[in-house]
Amino acid sequence: MKLRGIEFGPIIGASGLNGWFGEGYPYHAVLRLLPGFTFRGVTLTAKTTTLHARAGNMPLRKDQITPRELKPRSIVVRPGAGVVLNAVGLSGPGLPFLLGLGRWQKLEKPFLLSFMSVAETRDARLQELREAVSLLKVELPNFRAQVGLQINFSCPNVGHAQEEMVEDIHESLAIASILGIPLIPKISVLVPPEKAAEIARDPNCDALAVSNTIAWSDLPENVRAVFFRTQESPLARYGGGGISGKYLLPLVIEWVRQFKRLRSNTPIIAGGGILRAHDVDRLVEAGADAVSPGSVVIVRPWKMKGIIARAYALLGK
Repeated sequence: MKLRGIEFGPIIGASGLNGWFGEGYPYHAVLRLLPGFTFRGVTLTAKTTTLHARAGNMPLRKDQITPRELKPRSIVVRPGAGVVLNAVGLSGPGLPFLLGLGRWQKLEKPFLLSFMSVAETRDARLQELREAVSLLKVELPNFRAQVGLQINFSCPNVGHAQEEMVEDIHESLAIASILGIPLIPKISVLVPPEKAAEIARDPNCDALAVSNTIAWSDLPENVRAVFFRTQESPLARYGGGGISGKYLLPLVIEWVRQFKRLRSNTPIIAGGGILRAHDVDRLVEAGADAVSPGSVVIVRPWKMKGIIARAYALLGK
């Protein structure tokens, strides 16, 4: 997928798929023993950062990057069902710290940064973005690789309603436009395709990324029963969390199909429930221009190589 002349490829990892800088997570050292596990060919989307340091629900080591727990308590995995529930809450050291490390600046291949404003009020969220954009504006000339910016409006673990966040998008795109790089709002599959088509008409919107987790509170009772055998979230102490994985795929497929009928020329990066190579076929048939694997690395890591190969076979570079 090419945006503003930058080739990002047909498979763009979900934010944080392999860390802030592509370094991965401690458990990946074990997964590398599996013949089908790889990130080769996947464009990095950095883990979503906020402006300020945020504790969230996943304790970090002294380096402020690596999870302290090998099996974080804010994540529940159901491998057999192919789903993950997480309430990480955007734990991280904040954008100034990450930029100060200089590691993004040294990357050689095109990638996406991911940022989310999390303040309580709309004005405060927009001000957070202005400050983030100012930091990036200064630092971008030092980046070796070409970069795009994913602006995340879809994380359910920050305590804001989806409709509240979506109202920020047009002004957020205007603020970030001074960077002169591709801008990609990331929205949930719960945002109506008609509303997404309106967002896509914004001249500063280069593509859309869909989707993110769906909050436990938005899950139908039968879905909770099928995938978790309970009506109370296993992560209730953290606010419930959000589900990703197998449940999302049919929702995303239908969403992409409807969106493309309304706005066929806007590139879509589609993710949610990609657990095997054939899932790529289904998303591409619906109209996806690139695919974005995420939870597969947790529940079906040995499927990664086949998913990557299929994305390149169907979508090329």
